[in-house]
Amino acid sequence: MRKTSDLRKAEIVATILGLADRIGPDRVTTGAVAIEVGVTQAAIFRHFPTKAAMWNAVADHVAETLTTAWDAALAQADLPVERIKALIGAQLGQIAATPAMPMLLFSRELNVENADLRAAFRGRLATFHGHLAREVAEGQRADALRSDVAAADAAVLLASLVQGVAIRWSLGARDFALHAEGLRLLDVQLHLLSAKGA
Repeated sequence: MRKTSDLRKAEIVATILGLADRIGPDRVTTGAVAIEVGVTQAAIFRHFPTKAAMWNAVADHVAETLTTAWDAALAQADLPVERIKALIGAQLGQIAATPAMPMLLFSRELNVENADLRAAFRGRLATFHGHLAREVAEGQRADALRSDVAAADAAVLLASLVQGVAIRWSLGARDFALHAEGLRLLDVQLHLLSAKGA
Protein backbone atom coordinates (compact mmCIF):
# COMPACT_ATOMS: atom_id res chain seq x y z
CA MET A 1 0.00 0.00 0.00
CA ARG A 2 1.44 3.39 -1.03
CA LYS A 3 1.98 5.87 1.78
CA THR A 4 0.38 9.30 1.64
CA SER A 5 2.67 12.27 1.07
CA ASP A 6 2.32 13.39 4.70
CA LEU A 7 3.18 9.93 6.03
CA ARG A 8 6.18 9.67 3.73
CA LYS A 9 7.39 13.13 4.76
CA ALA A 10 7.07 12.18 8.44
CA GLU A 11 9.00 8.98 7.76
CA ILE A 12 11.75 10.93 6.00
CA VAL A 13 12.01 13.40 8.90
CA ALA A 14 12.21 10.56 11.45
CA THR A 15 14.85 8.87 9.32
CA ILE A 16 16.94 12.07 9.14
CA LEU A 17 16.84 12.40 12.93
CA GLY A 18 17.78 8.75 13.35
CA LEU A 19 20.69 9.06 10.92
CA ALA A 20 21.81 12.35 12.51
CA ASP A 21 21.99 10.50 15.82
CA ARG A 22 23.86 7.49 14.39
CA ILE A 23 26.31 9.12 11.99
CA GLY A 24 26.11 12.84 12.80
CA PRO A 25 24.06 15.58 11.11
CA ASP A 26 26.84 16.61 8.75
CA ARG A 27 27.06 13.12 7.23
CA VAL A 28 23.35 12.86 6.45
CA THR A 29 22.86 12.93 2.68
CA THR A 30 19.75 12.55 0.58
CA GLY A 31 21.24 9.31 -0.72
CA ALA A 32 21.64 7.91 2.79
CA VAL A 33 18.09 8.95 3.66
CA ALA A 34 16.75 7.30 0.50
CA ILE A 35 18.52 4.02 1.31
CA GLU A 36 17.17 4.03 4.89
CA VAL A 37 13.62 4.80 3.78
CA GLY A 38 13.81 2.31 0.90
CA VAL A 39 13.06 4.72 -1.93
CA THR A 40 15.05 6.41 -4.69
CA GLN A 41 16.77 9.74 -4.24
CA ALA A 42 14.35 11.14 -6.81
CA ALA A 43 11.47 10.10 -4.52
CA ILE A 44 13.04 12.07 -1.66
CA PHE A 45 13.27 15.14 -3.89
CA ARG A 46 9.60 14.77 -4.84
CA HIS A 47 8.75 15.44 -1.19
CA PHE A 48 11.57 17.90 -0.47
CA PRO A 49 12.91 19.76 -3.53
CA THR A 50 16.20 20.64 -1.80
CA LYS A 51 18.32 19.36 1.07
CA ALA A 52 17.63 22.64 2.87
CA ALA A 53 13.87 22.01 2.58
CA MET A 54 14.41 18.57 4.10
CA TRP A 55 16.25 20.06 7.08
CA ASN A 56 13.64 22.80 7.46
CA ALA A 57 11.01 20.06 7.80
CA VAL A 58 13.16 18.56 10.56
CA ALA A 59 13.26 21.96 12.29
CA ASP A 60 9.47 22.28 12.01
CA HIS A 61 9.01 18.81 13.51
CA VAL A 62 11.38 19.53 16.40
CA ALA A 63 9.74 22.91 17.03
CA GLU A 64 6.29 21.35 17.10
CA THR A 65 7.26 18.58 19.54
CA LEU A 66 9.07 21.04 21.82
CA THR A 67 6.15 23.48 21.84
CA THR A 68 3.71 20.69 22.67
CA ALA A 69 5.95 19.46 25.51
CA TRP A 70 6.43 22.96 26.95
CA ASP A 71 2.73 23.76 26.80
CA ALA A 72 1.92 20.52 28.63
CA ALA A 73 4.61 21.25 31.24
CA LEU A 74 3.29 24.74 31.93
CA ALA A 75 -0.25 23.44 32.28
CA GLN A 76 0.60 20.73 34.81
CA ALA A 77 1.84 22.90 37.70
CA ASP A 78 0.46 25.84 39.66
CA LEU A 79 3.59 27.29 41.30
CA PRO A 80 6.41 29.00 39.36
CA VAL A 81 9.19 26.76 40.73
CA GLU A 82 7.15 23.67 39.88
CA ARG A 83 6.59 25.02 36.36
CA ILE A 84 10.36 25.55 36.01
CA LYS A 85 10.92 21.93 37.02
CA ALA A 86 8.25 20.79 34.58
CA LEU A 87 9.77 22.84 31.74
CA ILE A 88 13.28 21.52 32.36
CA GLY A 89 11.92 17.98 32.70
CA ALA A 90 10.04 18.34 29.42
CA GLN A 91 13.14 19.63 27.65
CA LEU A 92 15.26 16.77 28.99
CA GLY A 93 12.55 14.32 27.94
CA GLN A 94 12.54 15.70 24.40
CA ILE A 95 16.33 15.44 24.15
CA ALA A 96 16.22 11.84 25.40
CA ALA A 97 13.53 11.05 22.82
CA THR A 98 15.44 12.84 20.02
CA PRO A 99 19.14 12.40 20.86
CA ALA A 100 20.27 14.12 17.65
CA MET A 101 18.94 17.44 18.96
CA PRO A 102 22.11 18.58 20.81
CA MET A 103 24.29 17.54 17.87
CA LEU A 104 22.17 19.59 15.47
CA LEU A 105 23.03 22.74 17.43
CA PHE A 106 26.73 22.29 16.63
CA SER A 107 26.39 20.93 13.11
CA ARG A 108 27.83 22.51 9.99
CA GLU A 109 24.36 22.18 8.45
CA LEU A 110 22.93 24.51 11.08
CA ASN A 111 25.85 26.87 11.63
CA VAL A 112 27.20 27.31 8.12
CA GLU A 113 24.95 25.94 5.41
CA ASN A 114 21.34 26.58 6.42
CA ALA A 115 20.41 29.99 7.81
CA ASP A 116 16.71 29.03 8.05
CA LEU A 117 17.56 26.00 10.19
CA ARG A 118 19.77 28.13 12.43
CA ALA A 119 17.03 30.74 12.78
CA ALA A 120 14.45 28.07 13.64
CA PHE A 121 16.58 26.59 16.42
CA ARG A 122 17.55 30.03 17.71
CA GLY A 123 13.85 30.88 17.85
CA ARG A 124 13.02 27.75 19.82
CA LEU A 125 15.85 28.40 22.28
CA ALA A 126 14.66 31.99 22.71
CA THR A 127 11.13 30.77 23.41
CA PHE A 128 12.41 28.28 26.01
CA HIS A 129 14.47 31.04 27.63
CA GLY A 130 11.41 33.29 27.65
CA HIS A 131 9.31 30.65 29.42
CA LEU A 132 12.02 30.17 32.05
CA ALA A 133 12.56 33.91 32.57
CA ARG A 134 8.82 34.44 33.06
CA GLU A 135 8.59 31.67 35.65
CA VAL A 136 11.70 32.89 37.48
CA ALA A 137 10.20 36.41 37.64
CA GLU A 138 6.96 34.92 38.98
CA GLY A 139 8.95 32.97 41.57
CA GLN A 140 10.73 36.17 42.59
CA ARG A 141 7.43 38.03 42.96
CA ALA A 142 6.18 35.16 45.13
CA ASP A 143 9.36 35.37 47.27
CA ALA A 144 10.24 31.79 46.35
CA LEU A 145 13.37 32.75 44.39
CA ARG A 146 16.02 35.34 45.25
CA SER A 147 15.41 38.70 43.64
CA ASP A 148 19.04 39.88 43.48
CA VAL A 149 19.59 37.83 40.29
CA ALA A 150 18.02 39.11 37.08
CA ALA A 151 15.31 36.72 35.89
CA ALA A 152 16.83 36.68 32.39
CA ASP A 153 20.24 35.70 33.81
CA ALA A 154 18.72 32.95 35.94
CA ALA A 155 16.93 31.66 32.83
CA VAL A 156 20.27 31.51 30.96
CA LEU A 157 21.75 29.47 33.82
CA LEU A 158 18.80 27.09 33.79
CA ALA A 159 18.87 26.62 30.01
CA SER A 160 22.65 26.15 30.15
CA LEU A 161 22.19 23.44 32.75
CA VAL A 162 20.06 21.49 30.25
CA GLN A 163 22.56 22.01 27.45
CA GLY A 164 25.51 21.04 29.64
CA VAL A 165 23.90 17.83 30.86
CA ALA A 166 22.82 16.98 27.31
CA ILE A 167 26.36 17.41 26.00
CA ARG A 168 27.79 15.29 28.83
CA TRP A 169 25.18 12.63 28.08
CA SER A 170 25.97 12.66 24.35
CA LEU A 171 29.76 12.58 24.80
CA GLY A 172 29.57 9.98 27.56
CA ALA A 173 27.86 7.38 25.36
CA ARG A 174 24.62 8.04 27.27
CA ASP A 175 25.91 6.18 30.29
CA PHE A 176 23.61 7.91 32.77
CA ALA A 177 19.91 8.69 32.96
CA LEU A 178 19.62 12.13 31.34
CA HIS A 179 16.27 13.07 32.86
CA ALA A 180 17.18 12.03 36.42
CA GLU A 181 20.62 13.67 36.32
CA GLY A 182 19.23 16.88 34.87
CA LEU A 183 16.54 17.14 37.52
CA ARG A 184 19.07 16.35 40.27
CA LEU A 185 21.28 19.24 39.12
CA LEU A 186 18.21 21.44 38.70
CA ASP A 187 17.41 20.92 42.38
CA VAL A 188 20.94 22.14 43.21
CA GLN A 189 20.51 25.18 40.95
CA LEU A 190 17.09 26.02 42.40
CA HIS A 191 18.49 25.70 45.91
CA LEU A 192 21.14 28.30 44.99
CA LEU A 193 18.45 30.54 43.49
CA SER A 194 15.95 30.12 46.31
CA ALA A 195 15.06 33.02 48.57
CA LYS A 196 16.24 32.66 52.14
CA GLY A 197 13.60 30.90 54.15
CA ALA A 198 11.67 29.82 51.05
